[in-house]
Amino acid sequence: MGSIPEASKPHVVCIPYPLQGHINPMLKLAKLLHHKGFYVTFVNTEYNHKRLLRSRGPNSLDGLPDFHFETIPDGLPPSDADVSQDIPSLSVSISKNGLLPLCNLISKLNNTSSWERPPVTSIISDGCMSFTLDAAEKFGIPNVLFWTPSSCGFLGYMHYRHLVERGLTPLKDVSHLTNGYLETKIDWIPGMKNICLKDLPSFIRTTDQDDVSLNYLICQTERASRASGIILNTFDTFEQDALDALSSMLPRIYTIGPLVLLANQIKDENLKSIDSNLWKEQPGCVEWLNSKKPNSVVYVNFGSITIMTPQQLIEFAWGLANSEKSFLWIIRPDLVVGDSATLPPEFVTKTKDRAMLATWCAQEQILKHPSIGGFITHSGWNSTLESVCGEVPIISWPFFAEQHTNCRYSCTEWGIGMEIDNNVQRDVVEKLVRELMDGERGKEMKKNVIELKTKAEEATKPGGSSYKNMEKLIAEVLQSPINIGLAQST
Repeated sequence: MGSIPEASKPHVVCIPYPLQGHINPMLKLAKLLHHKGFYVTFVNTEYNHKRLLRSRGPNSLDGLPDFHFETIPDGLPPSDADVSQDIPSLSVSISKNGLLPLCNLISKLNNTSSWERPPVTSIISDGCMSFTLDAAEKFGIPNVLFWTPSSCGFLGYMHYRHLVERGLTPLKDVSHLTNGYLETKIDWIPGMKNICLKDLPSFIRTTDQDDVSLNYLICQTERASRASGIILNTFDTFEQDALDALSSMLPRIYTIGPLVLLANQIKDENLKSIDSNLWKEQPGCVEWLNSKKPNSVVYVNFGSITIMTPQQLIEFAWGLANSEKSFLWIIRPDLVVGDSATLPPEFVTKTKDRAMLATWCAQEQILKHPSIGGFITHSGWNSTLESVCGEVPIISWPFFAEQHTNCRYSCTEWGIGMEIDNNVQRDVVEKLVRELMDGERGKEMKKNVIELKTKAEEATKPGGSSYKNMEKLIAEVLQSPINIGLAQST
């Protein structure tokens, strides 16, 4: 293609919620838009920008001439820690303190417009960063909200207000967490069949009417109708009922997932080199997997936020050890609450010939490796989509938020998973791992996940629903003046 004057390009500002699981899909979307001809400014918080530089190297975010990074403060006390920040504190702080720095940044970007940098023409922000809507209105530009959960999880959040009005949350007292109350049937949410309270995103599990997370999500979902459009990282045939319900509640919804498959069509090596992992990846994981037989290894990773007790860690460890299966286990330094993740010497000795323990890895690459036969996961939405795209069935141990919803759908609706109760027991872990890898149910789950992968590929190929929705998003909202095919190499 011929060169395009920088000043004539549309300029999108992408602003993820400042957690790993939100940054990853936003960066994929930003790369796709760049590949479609956009000038991209990607905005991290100062805290996460420092973490990225530590994990990736001092020049890792230099990017390209028309893809660059900026920062805004999150309003929290400065810190050089290497952990995910406290979510309630982060939500309150950035919603109160983020608007002015963002407006100042956009003004700076516009005031320095030149041949090298066009003025900002649109904003894509995380659905939980809705203060950006005020900035978009100030500058007279569209603001698309990217809700990174599953559609079924997002649908649950959209009904938080109704749950409060019906008196279902906050809970009357803590006994409701254990006395069967969470088994209460919910039969009035369109698009969600045969669900209970326990299947909805977990912030309803509070006794505090002033609970920060519950009220924050109510506020964010109620502001969603102000957006120029809503992006969801899913595909139509995967979550059709939930999408139909959401479409009756919100303006323009664009399903453009799985983003991992769309982004894989980009051939630009410079774009591929831009990464978003906040932890430094431990080397050697892929090399270790290369020595294993196909479908022989269990991959274990509970994401970037999940924490567990020392006893839960021990139960998972001995369940894996007793299963006699090979496994790759990602154990973050902050995985165990208030303690270091210390495993018994006997466990290490017993599993040394068939186990690899690492602090972090490139998960997408791992789940595509032929030796991976199963995935023990927290059922975050990125992990769920990556397991589908890797054709890997799962064992789900949800921690919080819509992970419980994803778990329920994975196990009941899509038939690609089995659940571990929060009260982890080694014999249950062992049994489920054996069933996952060798049992009839495991084989059925494998068949189902392969079928879903095929549907995901159909959605993201040229002419597929997600592919076309990406083009509609640009034409209808972001107003790109150029047309570059996703599969076309730059």
